[in-house]
Amino acid sequence: MREIAHVKGLAERREDSALRFVDISSGASDCAAFADDREKLLARFHVQRSDGSRLDGAEAFVAMWSRLPGWRWLARVARLPGGLALFELSYRGFLRVRPALQRLARQAEAKRRR
Repeated sequence: MREIAHVKGLAERREDSALRFVDISSGASDCAAFADDREKLLARFHVQRSDGSRLDGAEAFVAMWSRLPGWRWLARVARLPGGLALFELSYRGFLRVRPALQRLARQAEAKRRR
């Protein structure tokens, strides 16, 4: 959530970012269009383009980074030969450890509240 909040803040500072964030885990009314694909969308990061097509995983991150100030350089790196494949491999590794990282983050947050 912190990462998304940070990225969302960057996008909001640039009117031309054209990024809109939708938290499909919330079940809010603006999520109804994603109901059929909800589980698939929650499993990996996705970007939906203005034409309705979707990107996922590393490709979605690269599309997002290319529109964010301070992150465009990373999108350029990912577009180097073999870069996207390396980023995708890294992302898949991250997805395996994400549940443990989320548990640690929740525990750290609970300790800070005490």
